[in-house]
This record gives sequence, structure tokens and C-alpha cells, in this order.
Amino acid sequence: MKIVFMGTPDFAVPCLRKLAESPHEVVAVFTQPDKPKGRGYKMIPTPVKSVAMEYDIPVYQPVSLRKGEDAEKSLEILKNISPDLIVVTAYGQILPKEILELPKYRCINIHASLLPAYRGSAPINWCLLNGEKITGITSMLMSEGLDTGDMLIKKSTEIGVNETYQELYTRLADMGGEVLAETITAIENGTLTPEKQDDSLTSHAPMIRKEMSFLDFSKSVQEIHNTIRGVTGFTTLGGKRLKIFKSEIVSGTSGAEDGTVVNTGDFTVKCGDGGLIKFNEIQLEGGKRLKTADFLRGRKLTTGEKLG
Repeated sequence: MKIVFMGTPDFAVPCLRKLAESPHEVVAVFTQPDKPKGRGYKMIPTPVKSVAMEYDIPVYQPVSLRKGEDAEKSLEILKNISPDLIVVTAYGQILPKEILELPKYRCINIHASLLPAYRGSAPINWCLLNGEKITGITSMLMSEGLDTGDMLIKKSTEIGVNETYQELYTRLADMGGEVLAETITAIENGTLTPEKQDDSLTSHAPMIRKEMSFLDFSKSVQEIHNTIRGVTGFTTLGGKRLKIFKSEIVSGTSGAEDGTVVNTGDFTVKCGDGGLIKFNEIQLEGGKRLKTADFLRGRKLTTGEKLG
């Protein structure tokens, strides 16, 4: 098959590598435009573009596929290529109807949730924020709606009680490559049985906002733990911003004020429901990201010290 791949972040890389190392021909890659990063504002290629260049695959980076000169050029390029299939994974652009209907086998998307749950741009974050115990990958036929197309293949995985966004993101990215390979094999064999989504079971995963990382210690210990896992938590310690990357819920309760350090030896803090949370990996403003044990060698806490 002649395949066009559309994707942008490192989440999409395992899918592109699966295709590039398969018997199929990846004839083009579409990805978002390069962006400036760092102090020198140097233009940095997207992770997908970097991998496409490794395999000498032609790369296109239109600003938009829906309007303007870039959209017209992109549609013309795709018509000339005449792909059998377009694969989309975390591309970051909505495809117009003309592109969706162009390939012989249409367009398929690899989505990081068990649809119809968590349609939208941030399904991994919201699974963790909501304390889900199971998630997975769904391949689907793309439609004009947001993640509303018929489901093709689903694969599930349990979420660890302390698993963070980055850890789950990496696992699901690899799983996405596996589901894509299974889906393409089923397309070739004619064994796919598309399943319509039940809209009554849907939930949404909108974009994450920075303020969602703020830790409100009047909330339950589970809510605080889920915030840290899902979006990285932040509070203040001694007037400086403190980021918390990893945590765990510990047994016991406390009658101290919310947000109070109740164990200076391992940075355990009291939450709103009396529950206790231990910070395992943190970064204080102006310092490095450290395991808590290393942090506490250089910065002693005092019993009763309050965060926020």
C-alpha cells in the first residue's frame, strides 16, 4: 500500500517507525511547522519530521489543511500521490472532507483512549486526572466530527496506581504502533468490522490549562495525587515555587492543617480529607529536578511547615 502519515509529537513516532519498517511504502509525511525553541530561538523540527528524515521520506509542513494557499497545495499534492491510506496520529490539525474521502481505504486515526471515552486532545491527562484504572488505544475510521468515527481495533491496559502522564504516554505510544500494525493487516485481509460509537457513553478530554496544576490541599488525597500524575503539581515552599512530578498515597491520617508537612524525613503532607501524600520527585524554583531524598539532603524541612 501507498501510505501517507500525518503526525507531530514523539507520541506519533512509534507509528511512523512501524510503517517505515513495514513492506508498505510511506510516500509522504505531513507534520506541523517547525517552531523556535531555546534561548537562541532556533527552529527545531518536530519529532515526526526528524524520524521521516532518517528514512528519507518527503516531508510537508502546511500551516493549515483547511484554508488558504497551503490547504490548496496540500490537497493537490495528496491527489497527485493518490495514497491507498492516510494514517493520522496526534497530528494537531483537522482534516477536511476532501482529504478524508481521498484514499482508497480512507483515513484512520490512532487515538490514546478507549473510545467513545475521552474524545479530544488530552485523553491521557484526563484519564489520570479522573483516576481511571484502565485505558488504551483505539484505531478508527476518521469522520468530520472530533474522534467520532467508527472504531476498528481497541487494545486496553491497566494504569498503575502511581503511574504518571509521561510514563503512560510512553507506553501508549508504543501500543499505538502495535494497534496500527494490526489494523493495517486487517485492512489487507478484509477482516475489519467497523463499530459505531455509542455517543451516550462519550466523555471529553479538552486541552489542559496551566492553572490545573495548582495543588489545593483542601481537596482529597486522591484528587491531589491524580493532579500530580496527570498534569504535574505545583505549590510553594518558603515563598518559592515547588513542582511535584511524582507522589504516592501513604497510610494513616493526620489532624494537622491542610498542606502541612507532617513527616520531614520523606516530605509527607496532609490533605483535606485527612489523608497523607508523599512527594517522591520534586523541583524547587531555581534548582534541579531531584528525587526527594536527594533534595532533603540540601534543604531541611521543619515539622508543621506549610505549603502554598
